[in-house]
Amino acid sequence: MSNKQHINQNTDVDERMTALMTNSNAIKVIAQAVEGTIGPKGLDTMLVDQFGDVVVTNDGVTILGMMDVNHPAARMLIKIAKAQQEEIGDGTTTATIMAGELVSEGVAQVSRGVPVAKVLEGLHIGIKKAQEVLKEKTKEVTTSDSPILKEVALVAGRGHDDIADLVIKAAALMGKEKLADPSFKLADIIRAQEGADNKVISGVILDREPLNKEMPKRIENVKVLVIDDALEPEEIDDEALGTEAGFTRYMELREEFVENVRKIPELGINLVLVDRGVDDIAEEILTDAEVMVLQRVANKELRQAAEHTGAKLIKRTGLKKSKAELQKYIGHSAEVYLDEKIKHVYLLGGTGKAQATILVGASTEEVVGERERIAKDAASAVQAAAKGGIVAGGGAVELAIARGVEEARKEVRGMAVFGVDCVIAALKKPFSQIVLNAGFNPLEKLGDVTASQVEMANDSLGIDCESGEVVDMCSLGVYDPALVKKYALKAAGEVAEAILRIDTIIKKKPSKESESVDKDYYE
Repeated sequence: MSNKQHINQNTDVDERMTALMTNSNAIKVIAQAVEGTIGPKGLDTMLVDQFGDVVVTNDGVTILGMMDVNHPAARMLIKIAKAQQEEIGDGTTTATIMAGELVSEGVAQVSRGVPVAKVLEGLHIGIKKAQEVLKEKTKEVTTSDSPILKEVALVAGRGHDDIADLVIKAAALMGKEKLADPSFKLADIIRAQEGADNKVISGVILDREPLNKEMPKRIENVKVLVIDDALEPEEIDDEALGTEAGFTRYMELREEFVENVRKIPELGINLVLVDRGVDDIAEEILTDAEVMVLQRVANKELRQAAEHTGAKLIKRTGLKKSKAELQKYIGHSAEVYLDEKIKHVYLLGGTGKAQATILVGASTEEVVGERERIAKDAASAVQAAAKGGIVAGGGAVELAIARGVEEARKEVRGMAVFGVDCVIAALKKPFSQIVLNAGFNPLEKLGDVTASQVEMANDSLGIDCESGEVVDMCSLGVYDPALVKKYALKAAGEVAEAILRIDTIIKKKPSKESESVDKDYYE
């Protein structure tokens, strides 16, 4: 081999390691940003923007979403963490910490001379085995009012007993079948409001007030019309309006619109929810008829109201239908009223599908956002536990899974064992970080718990973060949803594989769009 060939090979290796180290360091920075928040002794993070506005939070996905991040590898990790949040609604901190450790260990193995392909092979084996062991250790939750769900809510809700109670009450109202519905998210029914009282209502809360003060503020025996459109006459373009025929058509449409609006009170409808704006004529007619109208209702709330009352969404052109046909679109509920304290409308006792809304009170505007995040985490964890079962929390189950992966390692041949080792290290990381955040020595406590789990044949043993003693996490009420662990493992593995596969970083040439922008700018 010539010296030139030798130099080129070394250069290739150097470039590959440079790419790996650069990406690994970026991932490590992101993991370090959230690892201090995990566990009962985890601390908060303060995020400050360029205007000096401050958000103080313990929520991993909020921290990741608000960080000013430019590195593509870091963005990749944040994107996958957000995907976990969308899917499960919890566990992003665990996923991020495990991903950081997997990448760090994987790069360390490659730097020692282990081929990337072998590391990846071992990662696949280790994560597959970890998922299998996790499934074996999962306990099913049989009912939506199981006492264990309260413990899950407390852990995910960072010990806020009032929020946990609200979430459990709402989960019981919805039932296990509804919680298992992939299209339903318990976290979506949460509202946080300054000055509000904590409550769960069997109905929908709409973040709107009646269109004017002359409209009724409380109605019983409600007939509801839900308009997924503007309550305004059909439009004519300005050019056509400038002609005699166009103006005539404009007047005809307004007359037709008035006739259609008058059908609403004639049908006994006394609540109208509108997606967009309401024309002045319609407002006057409906006010005189003592109909409550809410305009610009959020589409999500509009659909919740329709589902709860049994109403069918209708467009403004649908009002041309006969009264007999319009009857099919009307929903019903027992009561609707304006809460003047928080400026929201409550829609209760619908005849459609059961709906619950959790209203979380906050003492000041500054803590509204964090109270809502805590409640959403608790709700997501409870729903995940109801759907996929529970495991011991506090990092205990990950240590038990790590031992299962260690057993599988004995069957692995060749250098793939080093990839399996990366998975084992990643599984131990959440426990170690929880213990470190509590002020104890992670290595010492890791050894104590591992030995105790084996000796006592109890995979639920972990560390009491108050005393530092080895205790049964289940006896302390520390449970985690199994689905959170499942998706955290999956997300961590995807990040690690994506990062380890990159051996070169090349800056792209400007896209045509950016070139066009630059050209316009300089011209």
